[in-house]
Amino acid sequence: MNRRRFLETASVATAVSATAGVLTSCKDDAACTLKPGEILHTVAFSLKHGKESDAANAFLSDGKKILTSIPVVRNFQVFRQTSPKCTFDFGFSMVFTNRTDFETYNNHPDHVSFVKERWETEVSGFQETDYESL
Repeated sequence: MNRRRFLETASVATAVSATAGVLTSCKDDAACTLKPGEILHTVAFSLKHGKESDAANAFLSDGKKILTSIPVVRNFQVFRQTSPKCTFDFGFSMVFTNRTDFETYNNHPDHVSFVKERWETEVSGFQETDYESL
């Protein structure tokens, strides 16, 4: 595995471990644990804009507003990546109750539009990972 691929993989693992503890405003571990059939959808990414730019802040804010308007999206989180081992700058995570809700999200007109109009034009690289509890 080359160094870049290793760092990208490590960055996703870092994002996932960070996400696991903040899925909700958890009062205990049970509230933070995925239930059978639920899907944790994560994406680590970098933007073509500067990390601290108004354009980056607008992308993150608009992404949260647009994607959380989709009824099946739960526990949406926006992250700034902080590890020096990671090549990505930001992360989104969300939870779906089941595979049907995940597919509903993927095909929802607001998601499709966000991907086409914003993601494909403003994101410079990403790693998407989806998890189910074991």
